[in-house]
Amino acid sequence: MSLASKITLATSCAISFSIIGYVHYKQIEDRAKLHEGVIRDIERQQRRKLENTYALQQQIDLTKKYKEEKERDKNG
Repeated sequence: MSLASKITLATSCAISFSIIGYVHYKQIEDRAKLHEGVIRDIERQQRRKLENTYALQQQIDLTKKYKEEKERDKNG
């Protein structure tokens, strides 16, 4: 093989390996970003659930107070 063909082959292989390496790196990075998004969604759902539970408990407490006041007004 001539020197020019060896250089061309080596350059082609180097470029091919670089492209393949970049594609694999990009796939790993994209998967990590998707996974972070899923984790954020789960955290957001848990936070909303806690907020809803807190709001529900507040409503229950307010309802109890209202009923107690209503009974006092009725009896008093």
